[in-house]
Amino acid sequence: MMAISSKLFHLLLLSSLGTLASATVFTVLNQCPYTVWPGFLSGNGLNLGDGGFSLAPSKSVQLTSPTGWSGRIWGRTGCHFDASGNGKCLTGDCGSLKCSLSGQTPATLAEFTIASSPSGMDFYDVSLVDGYNVGISVKATGGTGDCQYAGCVADLNRHCPPELQVVSDSGSVVACKSACAAFNTDEFCCTGGHSSPQTCSPTRYSEIFKNSCPTAYSYAYDDASSIRTCSGSDYLLTFCPTNS
Repeated sequence: MMAISSKLFHLLLLSSLGTLASATVFTVLNQCPYTVWPGFLSGNGLNLGDGGFSLAPSKSVQLTSPTGWSGRIWGRTGCHFDASGNGKCLTGDCGSLKCSLSGQTPATLAEFTIASSPSGMDFYDVSLVDGYNVGISVKATGGTGDCQYAGCVADLNRHCPPELQVVSDSGSVVACKSACAAFNTDEFCCTGGHSSPQTCSPTRYSEIFKNSCPTAYSYAYDDASSIRTCSGSDYLLTFCPTNS
């Protein structure tokens, strides 16, 4: 076996330490009074947390992502899985305990694009474009730059218009659809003649979401007040946050 020179060893060590130093840590906390099953779907083939797991009330899990990771995180509710991970959820269902598909709408999303270098910029947001099922907040820690809070503290299920409500067999509102999902028109989906920022405007439904959750995406072109940026940060993601 070829010996590694002392200089090369130190270069490899520094490279390894640099990789570790630039990794991003996600702390996922459940403050809901019920179990949440976080779901994860990556845009570049590497799912955090094996795609999903169960998170009891007041519990948290730390997950480390590599540089350049991008993806979405959402909460699933009312889930039942067998020992093999087969089952379904009342909201946010992805077909199994460990998600390889995005969750069914309506579902509140936390979306991330982590920088590919330590000095690069992360982009993140909390989105209600696909509707709402559970409150989510994202707080950046230890980073530099804008690094603002993003999230939805309000319980939109309590304020959801009747025409957007998803109701369980027991009669309780468990999720709130987007107007696009409910009506499937160009105006609400920002498609066809409404497919640009100039032609797709807020609607009375997106304004309900925005008024309740001003730091979350309320419709497709709600970028200015919703996208957050930060460099070199870790992130605390909380289900059922109590404050911003």
